[in-house]
Amino acid sequence: MKRTRQIIFLLAILATVIPASVKAAPQTTLKVSLDSAFVLMGKATTLHVELVDNEDSQGRLIIPEDSVCGKVEILRILDSDTSSIGNGRREIKQDILLQSFDSGTYRLNPLRYVQGSDTVFSNRPVLKVLPAMVDSMTTIHDYSDVADVDRRFVDYLPDFLADYGLWIIAILIVGTAAYLIIRRMMRKNKDEIRPKEKPVPPYDMAMGSLNRLRADKLCEQGREKEFYTRLTDILRIYLQGRFGINAMEMTSTQIRHSIQANEETRLSKRNMDAVLEMADFVKFAKMRPLPDDNTRAFNSAMQFVEDTKPQPVAETVEEGEAEKTETQKKPNK
Repeated sequence: MKRTRQIIFLLAILATVIPASVKAAPQTTLKVSLDSAFVLMGKATTLHVELVDNEDSQGRLIIPEDSVCGKVEILRILDSDTSSIGNGRREIKQDILLQSFDSGTYRLNPLRYVQGSDTVFSNRPVLKVLPAMVDSMTTIHDYSDVADVDRRFVDYLPDFLADYGLWIIAILIVGTAAYLIIRRMMRKNKDEIRPKEKPVPPYDMAMGSLNRLRADKLCEQGREKEFYTRLTDILRIYLQGRFGINAMEMTSTQIRHSIQANEETRLSKRNMDAVLEMADFVKFAKMRPLPDDNTRAFNSAMQFVEDTKPQPVAETVEEGEAEKTETQKKPNK
């Protein structure tokens, strides 16, 4: 009796330990299912794959490359989706697009999950491929109507343009580029052959500008500020061309210092001072000058240009040398 109790006690302990050990080592499951057990020939259907395994598992799911059975082909294998389901377990889902061109009922081959020396096989669903409806041509059919197709711009072009259009465009581009280059070279040659215009001397340019300013009669129209602006600009340009003084970038005080430092302009400095002083009053102090003030400023500008006019030294020397030569040629009486 005592021995029987010991056996019952051991069996109770085993009944408690074995389920716990089984629960501690969960199994890997691999299941597949179809969107539909029926598919029309030539159409695609989806095979859903569900794999549940440990997260640290190093197993590999083996999917055939071309077909899951003789007549059912694999069209495309979609990306897999892995999610954690807790307790160190993961679930991998993957879809496979299947297609068949032969009608019939097919039992799909199982997929395999290999982990070391262990292999887990999936279930084997059945797929029935229905034949497509085909006209047996037992009756005589009329011609189909003319189809209204979409036309492009190239369809309206002549055949030679459609066939050689790119070549024609390339030739036009090259021809145009060659024409422009040749024309530019010819124009450049003409510019080189064309005699260069003789530059206008600073004195002549200044006198011409002063005469035009006097003819415009700006002061009579009440435009004294414009008159003095043009008058001082004429003198500034003259100083730049005649003496190399960059008067356009100078103030009135700087111009006075530059004229004082130049021997050719020093004697006529008072005329330039009179013009600059009156111009500053009009432009900056907004003074309204009298007609006599305008006349004196214009005459001072004219006098400054006349006083600093370049002397014809070369012509005088040449005339003197010519007279000396003629005197030497005359015979002594």
